Amino acid sequence: MFRRKDTEPGRPAVGEKAPEAPLPRPSSESKSMQPDLPRRTVDIPTGSASIAAPTAAFETPRPAPAAHAGEGKRLIVGQGISLSGEITACDRLVVEGSVQVTLNETRAIEITETGRFTNGKAEVEEAEISGVYEGDLTVRKRLLIRSTGRVQGTVRYGELEIERGGRLSGSVSMLES
Repeated sequence: MFRRKDTEPGRPAVGEKAPEAPLPRPSSESKSMQPDLPRRTVDIPTGSASIAAPTAAFETPRPAPAAHAGEGKRLIVGQGISLSGEITACDRLVVEGSVQVTLNETRAIEITETGRFTNGKAEVEEAEISGVYEGDLTVRKRLLIRSTGRVQGTVRYGELEIERGGRLSGSVSMLES
């Protein structure tokens, strides 16, 4: 009832194998119609890290590369970020956002044009102000106020440089050497 007929054209008889049709090969015309896709590069770790033992994850961290070794510990408060509290043992503080902090054991401070340091206290070696600083500031070496900078409060400095347009107001005094 549901059996194939042995005499049906185009079909092999029962027990015979169907002849295999050859697979079409891409011609030069069809190849040019396909878009050239860039090959994806594979990131393969090189060196001993790729064959390191699982305990390598517990090794002590390596020191920073020589290019960054002179920078030491640097903290950047990015634009749109607000930070308040106390910062200790930072070599360089870069303020692009807003901070209300007390700086202890900090070597240098940089306040960019978008930066605001308000209601704070800082005692540093060097300071470069391009934004706003309000509070107590003691700079043992050089205080540089850029043309867009505004410093207000109690300021003590070793050396002072103010670019044209920079503003300084409040109680200002030079440190005794």
